[in-house]
Amino acid sequence: MLTSSHKRNTEGITLYREKKKKACIERVENAITELIRNHQAINFNIVSESANVSKKYLYDYYYERINELRAKQEGIKPKQVKQQMTNNSKDILLAAKNKRIKELEEEIVRLKAITQRKYSEEYNKI
Repeated sequence: MLTSSHKRNTEGITLYREKKKKACIERVENAITELIRNHQAINFNIVSESANVSKKYLYDYYYERINELRAKQEGIKPKQVKQQMTNNSKDILLAAKNKRIKELEEEIVRLKAITQRKYSEEYNKI
């Protein structure tokens, strides 16, 4: 039986893995810092999207930290993105939609007239 004394060179792969790991750590740290700075909610989904890493990675390496940050934010009310609509704003939206509907109906009538003229021109050629 032959045994090989050849040792594989995996140094490049190891260096690449370390470089990738450092970049990933930096992205997660920057994402968490940015979320804290902007007073945004911190959870696994948001950090994962912000840092462009998987949730599994966060659960494996940042579980304790993210849970601690979430616990600290329990008392903080998250930013409300959508304001409640008042009757006036609803009326404005309805008026804008009705205007758009009217414009589209007029365009349909115009296009039907054009189509009808084109068909009659083709019919007259026959």
